[in-house]
Amino acid sequence: MCGIIGYTGFRPALPVLLDGLARLEYRGYDSAGVALLENGQIQIYKQAGKLAALAQRLNGRQCAGTTGIGHTRWATHGRPTDLNAHPHSDCGGRFVVVHNGIIENYLSLREWLLAEGHVFSSETDTEVLPHLVEHFYDGDLASTLIRVMEKIKGSYALVALSKLEPERLVAARQDSPLVVGLGREENFFASDIPAILPYTRSAHILADGELAAITRENAAIFDHAGKRVSRPVFAVKWEAAQAEKGGYAHFMLKEIHEQPRALKDTLRGRLAEDGRVELKEIALSADELKNVHKIFITACGTAYHAGLVGKYVLEKLVRIPVETDIASEFRYRQPLIDRRSLVVIISQSGETADSLAALREAKRLGAPVIAITNVVGSSIAREADHVLYTWAGPEIAVASTKAYTAQLIALYLLALHLADALGTIPAKDSRALVEELKSLSARAQAILDNCGPIKEFALSHAGCKDAFFIGRGLDYAVAMEGSLKLKEISYIHAEAYAAGELKHGTLALIVAGVPVIALATQPHLLEKTLSNVKEVKARDATVLALATEGMPEVDKVADQVYSIPATHPLLTPVLAVIPLQLLAYYMAVARGCDVDQPRNLAKSVTVE
Repeated sequence: MCGIIGYTGFRPALPVLLDGLARLEYRGYDSAGVALLENGQIQIYKQAGKLAALAQRLNGRQCAGTTGIGHTRWATHGRPTDLNAHPHSDCGGRFVVVHNGIIENYLSLREWLLAEGHVFSSETDTEVLPHLVEHFYDGDLASTLIRVMEKIKGSYALVALSKLEPERLVAARQDSPLVVGLGREENFFASDIPAILPYTRSAHILADGELAAITRENAAIFDHAGKRVSRPVFAVKWEAAQAEKGGYAHFMLKEIHEQPRALKDTLRGRLAEDGRVELKEIALSADELKNVHKIFITACGTAYHAGLVGKYVLEKLVRIPVETDIASEFRYRQPLIDRRSLVVIISQSGETADSLAALREAKRLGAPVIAITNVVGSSIAREADHVLYTWAGPEIAVASTKAYTAQLIALYLLALHLADALGTIPAKDSRALVEELKSLSARAQAILDNCGPIKEFALSHAGCKDAFFIGRGLDYAVAMEGSLKLKEISYIHAEAYAAGELKHGTLALIVAGVPVIALATQPHLLEKTLSNVKEVKARDATVLALATEGMPEVDKVADQVYSIPATHPLLTPVLAVIPLQLLAYYMAVARGCDVDQPRNLAKSVTVE
């Protein structure tokens, strides 16, 4: 997610940049830096760690320069180090750039630039940008950025500063947010509105493919061809605390709505032009993969529920047995692991103590380990043999939402990668699944745009003491995650059951009016699931059915049906969980709970 601030105006720039970055700390970061134009030269100060570490490095330094850019980095390419922190410079120190996002084709660009004589000093994808600006500079930073945009692939919000054009900043945006703050004799760039609120409440919101240039006196927006764009001024009416949440009432709701982008970002750069999955991060040879006789997935909490989906998908596509373990139990049962095993560790933070212990036990037993994590440079990322990063961005709310769906995408990519390598599914079937993966972002957005029925059901049942979630196959795995979300933020007692297990004891708890959320997205299990719905209806339960579009049979047995867009049945967990996240959120709000910080829970569990 990172944070960007740019300033040119009448004030000393350094305090404005540091204040803006402080107001973006909620986005999460692991290093920070600023670049200032002073006495005709660009001065760069950057530091791994929090802003306090950067402030200590600056040591109270005063700077009269009135133009500069700043950045807080959430590591993606390269560990969180001083050298990898932004801003990044060209060879001659004439251009500096800060950047949010991912440059997908940075490796080929880097090789080309190295051949052209450019010298690199970091591991990041971002560093190609100032070198591209240097290479193509034609005397105008805006037209140069247009040429740079033609060369790069991926997502970006970037701001460039040049000593050749003092008191002018130029920015570009594609799939990553960027705003232009409009002041009096001063103007701003920022990745989010909170950074500029102390100075102005007037802004332009850049659209994909657009550029903007600011000076002290004016701000201009251009399309990708360099044509001037007219844009009405956006008046910011949010208070500062609300602005941090992008206008949403809670971080959890904001992060639920960020899922379409997180899905796209986690796919980005991992799909070849011919429709294959291309995971350069997994350096296992075909011979090594053929030697794998069993896969173990281990994780905690929500990540464990993602692993349950992964077990189903891996066995279906790769045809290798998969065991899924709760990490806190894994090493105490003396797992039968050896060099012919493959262990997958899933952790949002990469610091989960039980998952880290499981990783170390797997390595002690000789198994190769793949980590799926959201945090570059985390302990699990460092110690695993292979790392598949999710690009969900920082998650502030304790209850995981976008990290979970990004983990699912990573597991699908891993399964397709292994299936292609081992030839366990036909190429046409693999390509068809990839095409469906590409469509999930738009379908997730369609669910978010139709959250009214879920909110209505939540408000009418927020007073319940118990709730039950049922499903079969993949739907059971999603039911477990839906149940966890409800109990952890609303404090309603909730349980998830394999629907076929109802008659083995759980029906004793089904009484009149108790809400039962029945997942019915798997066509081959639909008839069985509907029989189980009828069982709870016979005990006067109130049933909310979550089905896939095109299942009219469900309407005949449930009190209320919420339909998700149709997709391949293997991929429905990505979409089916979103209404369940919303259900938990709205029930918790109705009950007056602290949604982002539920009692007794922490975001990263670093103790056993």
